[in-house]
Amino acid sequence: MRALFTASTGMAAQELSVQVISNNIANMQTTGFKKQRAAFQDLIYEHVQRVGAQASTQGTILPVGVDIGGGVQTVGTPRSMGQGTLLQTGNTLDVAINGDGFFKILMPDGTFQYTRDGTFQMDATGRVVNAQGNPVQPTITIPNNASQITINTQGQVSVVPPGTNTSTIIGQIGLTRFINQAGLQPVGNNNFIDTPASGSPQDGLATVDGFGSMTQGSLEQANVDVVTEISNLIGAQRAYEMNAKVITAADQMMQSTTQMYS
Repeated sequence: MRALFTASTGMAAQELSVQVISNNIANMQTTGFKKQRAAFQDLIYEHVQRVGAQASTQGTILPVGVDIGGGVQTVGTPRSMGQGTLLQTGNTLDVAINGDGFFKILMPDGTFQYTRDGTFQMDATGRVVNAQGNPVQPTITIPNNASQITINTQGQVSVVPPGTNTSTIIGQIGLTRFINQAGLQPVGNNNFIDTPASGSPQDGLATVDGFGSMTQGSLEQANVDVVTEISNLIGAQRAYEMNAKVITAADQMMQSTTQMYS
């Protein structure tokens, strides 16, 4: 029976939905994480009787048709790029973006990746790097024994060099944005890479031309709403159970039909 296949597509769709929800919940404490959702579309229909077809020799037209659907398919797992809550950490090199933009990270192979995770540190040479030791762009090096590291809302990094009491600007953290942020491809480690769907990276400065501002001593939390995710999880579980019930019902109907002819 067609219902067996149709219900199986529903079960597969809800299984994927649960996988997406579980990843959202697992990353609810991940800095800068952006939640996803599963998006579905109905499959192609078999038109047993097409709506609008001629119904009789007198020229009457069918007001409705007979269309049998083939089930559901997954078309994507779009990512919500909404702003997460800023959490104060008090760490000097922690930086949060409030608004549009990504930090640009130089990878060992010379390519760039992009992140909302501003958990920065200094490496052995004084460079400002991410948790994997890759430098934020443009590269900024903190002088040895410098004090009072300050990062303002525009991303300018200032320090007080040893032997002085005057603050000096030593560099500026840049931001990058994309026409379609949802088109970025996640690659792990809180990083994204650009794709043809995201558009080309547009480099700029914080608070300028629509870019967001930077907040020192804070980090952006994941934009996951736990209550919503649990509600979605329950809904997906119930939908899975109902599709399984359809398969059971279809099997019982086929069994009854078989017994009639045995």
